[in-house]
Amino acid sequence: MTYETIIPETIGRVGLIRLNRPRALNALNSTLLTELMDMLEVFDADDNIGAILITGSEKAFAAGADIKQMATASAVEMLRSEFIPAFDRIRGIKKPIISAVSGWCLGGGNELALSCDMIIASETAKFGQPEINLGVIPGAGGTQRLTKAVGKAIAMEMVLNNRTLSAEEALNYGLVNRVVPVERCLDEALELAAEIAARAPLALQLGKEAVNHAFDSFLSEGLAGERRAFTFLFASDDQKEGMAAFIEKRKAEWKGN
Repeated sequence: MTYETIIPETIGRVGLIRLNRPRALNALNSTLLTELMDMLEVFDADDNIGAILITGSEKAFAAGADIKQMATASAVEMLRSEFIPAFDRIRGIKKPIISAVSGWCLGGGNELALSCDMIIASETAKFGQPEINLGVIPGAGGTQRLTKAVGKAIAMEMVLNNRTLSAEEALNYGLVNRVVPVERCLDEALELAAEIAARAPLALQLGKEAVNHAFDSFLSEGLAGERRAFTFLFASDDQKEGMAAFIEKRKAEWKGN
């Protein structure tokens, strides 16, 4: 198949997916998310694939969601949107998923990385949830998975005050598995993916399920609450102002309604 926003490749028993919207720093629009989720499911169904790797470019893994697609959306439109439910499809993937992250990993991009099972970060990686600058909050797991990964205090600062984590900080807080030089990031992730892919497939599946069960306890309730709050904010004037200001490259003027 020909894809518009991803480049899939098979390397041994590893299914590699490169995000490919370079001009938009791999911002996640509906096309990219659909193609990515479709390809994840193709690799998951392929008995010749043992592990899956997602990566971006050296400049950006994914610099957030495509704000232009949602700036004028209403709360009802966001409730009906397939954008956030697309992330639910990642949870259905049985095989281990690794992300190789260099450069910007923000907003929906960070939520995509958090949805993977392991993260290899380059020294240039920057992790953040800047949705507060747009008058909204993370809506695809950012408040939930991030808190479980780095703890309440750091998650609060990232969600409420746009704090970004360097690669070393992300390692110290347990967000990533390891930090490597930029030129080694993809190779290191491929080596890890190949090692995992060579192991017993059924044991990999059940091991992933068991670890996720420990991690996901009550996560479904948290994700549902996050989604309600995220959607509700699209009924606010501040969301419209925040996203308009982002698109127009100016400072937002908040009204509190």
